[in-house]
Amino acid sequence: MADKPKTLRCAIYTRKSSEEGLEQDFNSLDAQRAASEAYVLSQASEGWALLPQRFDDGGFSGGTMDRPGLRTLLADIAAGQIDIVVVYKIDRLTRSLTDFSKIVEVFEAADCSFVSVTQSFNTTNSMGRLMLNVLLSFAQFEREVTGERIRDKIAASKKRGMWMGGLPPLGYDRPNNESRKLEINENEAATVRHIFEKYLQLGSVHALQRDLDADGVLSKVHVTAKGKTSGGLPFSRGALFHLLRNRIYQGQIVHKDEVYDGQHDAIVEKDLFERVQAHLSRNARRSRQRTQTRIAKAPLTGKLFDESGEPMSPTFSCGKSGKCYRY
Repeated sequence: MADKPKTLRCAIYTRKSSEEGLEQDFNSLDAQRAASEAYVLSQASEGWALLPQRFDDGGFSGGTMDRPGLRTLLADIAAGQIDIVVVYKIDRLTRSLTDFSKIVEVFEAADCSFVSVTQSFNTTNSMGRLMLNVLLSFAQFEREVTGERIRDKIAASKKRGMWMGGLPPLGYDRPNNESRKLEINENEAATVRHIFEKYLQLGSVHALQRDLDADGVLSKVHVTAKGKTSGGLPFSRGALFHLLRNRIYQGQIVHKDEVYDGQHDAIVEKDLFERVQAHLSRNARRSRQRTQTRIAKAPLTGKLFDESGEPMSPTFSCGKSGKCYRY
């Protein structure tokens, strides 16, 4: 009688990039698993046995290794609990050639094989590894081309003045229906105009921040489709700088270094906006000049480093007499 083949423990890994359709009773992950289970069953005579654990990643891109199902799978492989990993297609495991090399290292260290149901590849031999690398190179190329197409579409849409998503700034609400035009929120728009006018009156963002805190003026409240709330907090200095520089309030859309006329309406008058920009620029120049003058007088700049090798920066404290103490 022939010897009984060694039992090979098989794990099925499934992945879908978007969350769309995952709420269905039989979704893409289920379809991948069903095909993989049938393949494992067809190899029962070779000793293949399916493990009950599920390794699924719904809504995760193949361009990253930061996936809970994949992390668990690799941990079990490293622990010697899996002999064969079965996937529907190679790009379900990863679309990055660099990431694939890291995954293969884990497989080889644990003497674990990799099988694709629809592509008949096996990493136990050199030819299989060569073909996998070629296939993954094309998968990575497809991913990069798709990214370029998306970036080109966003650039073209912004050139036409369309709002391309994200959280709308204070003063605007999301576009209605299928529109790409931001809608003005009149109450918030009044707050934005007040912030611009108050900055010119006070002359500095520090003073503006203190004034807004005293008046209880808060940032915009955002509510997600799932009902999660964010915002509604006191303004930080960085948020105020961003708000005062935001050309959205001039009815414009910015893409990288280019500025285009937007489809939405402006809520800050052009004269007021330009005066604020000029004042911000003057303050920024004075701040840089003071910083450069003080750093020039700190002889240890660039010579001291912390335990991580990062350069230590000088700081200053000036007394009432004008004398500066350096640390």
